[in-house]
Amino acid sequence: MAMRNNKIYVVGHKNPDTDSICSAISYAYLKNQLSDEKYVARRAGQLNEETQYVLDYFHVQVPGYINDIGTQVKDIEIRNTEGVSREISLKRAWNLMKELGAVTLPVTKHGRLEGLITTEDIAEAYMDVHDSKILSTAHTAYKNIVDTVDGELLCGNIDAYFTDGKVLIAAANPDLMEDYIETGDLVILGNRYESQLCAIEMNAGCIVVCEGAKVSKTIMKMAEDHECTIISSPHDTYTVARLINQSMPISYFMSRENLIKFRTDDFTDEIKNVMAKKRYRDFPIEDKKGRYVGMISRRNLLNADKNRIILVDHNEKTQAVDGLENAEILEIIDHHRLGSLETMSPVYFRNQPLGCTATIIYQIFCENGIEIPKEIAGLLCAAILSDTLMFRSPTCTVVDKGAATALSKIAEIDIEEFATNMFRAGSNLKNKSAEEIFYQDFKKFLAGDASLGVGQINSLDAQELANIKDKLETYLDKAYKEHGEKMIFFMLTNILSESTEVLFVGDGAKELLEDAFNIIIDSDTVMLKGVVSRKKQFIPPIFESLGGR
Repeated sequence: MAMRNNKIYVVGHKNPDTDSICSAISYAYLKNQLSDEKYVARRAGQLNEETQYVLDYFHVQVPGYINDIGTQVKDIEIRNTEGVSREISLKRAWNLMKELGAVTLPVTKHGRLEGLITTEDIAEAYMDVHDSKILSTAHTAYKNIVDTVDGELLCGNIDAYFTDGKVLIAAANPDLMEDYIETGDLVILGNRYESQLCAIEMNAGCIVVCEGAKVSKTIMKMAEDHECTIISSPHDTYTVARLINQSMPISYFMSRENLIKFRTDDFTDEIKNVMAKKRYRDFPIEDKKGRYVGMISRRNLLNADKNRIILVDHNEKTQAVDGLENAEILEIIDHHRLGSLETMSPVYFRNQPLGCTATIIYQIFCENGIEIPKEIAGLLCAAILSDTLMFRSPTCTVVDKGAATALSKIAEIDIEEFATNMFRAGSNLKNKSAEEIFYQDFKKFLAGDASLGVGQINSLDAQELANIKDKLETYLDKAYKEHGEKMIFFMLTNILSESTEVLFVGDGAKELLEDAFNIIIDSDTVMLKGVVSRKKQFIPPIFESLGGR
């Protein structure tokens, strides 16, 4: 049975904001206090400057990046089957397979995969090979022969190879042996002095003396003079003849071309079709650098469990990490409208009309009586201040403000001072490109058949917003052509004046804004007084106008 990846990932949306990141980290911490499972926070996009400031301030590590939640090969049990040398004998490979309970052995050199040898390859070598010269053709090492026949080298070089001649049994009278022994042959024989002498005189490359028969000093001397290797085996002639083909190196029989192998970062759903068409039971796995790491069974690959995930601060499929359809969603913790996400089975879904996901997570801490560490309190407080624009957003509730106040005391921060510094860090975009600014906080929304993109930048500085506007006005058309959304809007929100200038592009975007906010637009942008919240003040009237068309 395939091993399940024991990690449960807690992930926010793409192009994550401070709430998305801080809620993921905090909820993973909370779940680890409540369960024996292992919960790990991950991010589905790059951090913005504001969030980086928060993590640095509280000395919290940035969550690892995950661009696709689908199950990868590395999430499944990879059997640590050590690679073998291409020089080992068929017998040695067979014994290893029996010890390991494997049907395939990887053949490696310097950590790289050279080929594969299977039980079927060994069976075919044993049953289908009738060529008496196959041993020399395969360049069989004498040490393999000695090992295979459980023998002892009496004369010759153990590191040399049998490279010329055929294998034969000297069962005939020595007078007749002269007719079929040729230079370089390997001769299997018994204890008859005359047969041993004849084989050496005929320039045999090697003689295997069976049943542990003694070899005279004269024979040994002649063998040295004729450069003939002598091996003594305790087995009878029949057994030696039966075993000797098993001494051939696996390099002669292994598969080395068109190997079916996978990488640790391959997604199982992408390779199942390849595997299903192959009858192999095991497949070699390599890492990103092409180094062999182990074997994985066909059953484990085909029956791989899906990665488990908890979504925070979103429930829109368009905003979620890629590969979500191939993951098992366990929970959703959010404060946005219900989106387009569907699940295969019931999940724990907590959605409250609050200004921030972090407020919900604070409530869960309190409900379970879990003490909140200083750094976690700081992250949760920062998230609330960010999402509610320091309590100025209409999404902010009494519950949000109460949670932030309580958390600020645990985190030992002054709310106004910290929020001001946090917002300034987030809007300090002088050295950022238009593309980086655009994607800092960009979300996609589906309304029926219409796909909309809405980005937002918050700032305390009107001049800084003007500079950002100059950068984005030329980039917006490029983004529109690349994305495929029907319309794109970008909100430049001034926290102090509580207003937002909206840039827009797309067929019908101007008319939609006019209808949604009951205004007349006579330029490429529009100023919306009192509008600061994308979630509560911008998206609802936009969707309402779309629905009325």
